[in-house]
Amino acid sequence: MGPVVPEFSRHQRQPRGSRLRSGPLGDQPFPGLLPKNFSREELVDALRAAVVDRKGPLVTLNKPQGLPVTGKSGELTLLSVLPELSQSLGLGEQELQVVRASGKESSGLVLLSSCPQTASRLQKFFIHSQRAQRPTATYCAVTNGIPTASEGKIQAALKLERIDGVNLTVPVKAPSRKDILEGVKKTLSHFRVVATGSGCALVHLQPLTGPG
Repeated sequence: MGPVVPEFSRHQRQPRGSRLRSGPLGDQPFPGLLPKNFSREELVDALRAAVVDRKGPLVTLNKPQGLPVTGKSGELTLLSVLPELSQSLGLGEQELQVVRASGKESSGLVLLSSCPQTASRLQKFFIHSQRAQRPTATYCAVTNGIPTASEGKIQAALKLERIDGVNLTVPVKAPSRKDILEGVKKTLSHFRVVATGSGCALVHLQPLTGPG
């Protein structure tokens, strides 16, 4: 059987374990979207409130959509506020480092570490797993319609498209060479339907190519 492509709704995929919180980001019209003109102090407060787990040197937080991990000097990024976030979390001189993070246009879980050795080992694990096409993350999505197959692989070309003021990932049918040069990416993901109802399905997705 060839690859099966379920029809996914146009909602940003959320890594399993993500949840909405009240606070600086929780009252926005589009939950999880980084507000414009956010101050440095407001961002640190929002990220501190977005922490979902702390275990040893590891800190996991739910990054808002629209926040870049890195950027130019002077830009407000996740990396630029890590010193203040580390102090805010009471880590003292143990400054947090990024181990794994979603891109600017995605919200989702970010893994940080205050131990350089732990960060290095985990980064090597993710790189090795990606090269071997082993999934390192599971996302949840709600489909508009129920996929014919309960499990399979999705081969799809994706691009960013601005919809209602928000950049969302949308599929591209039969991408041309020009599309690829302009940023359309070919992806491969494993999917499994875990629940259905009212013409919709809850699906687990595991990217096998690109950052997970």
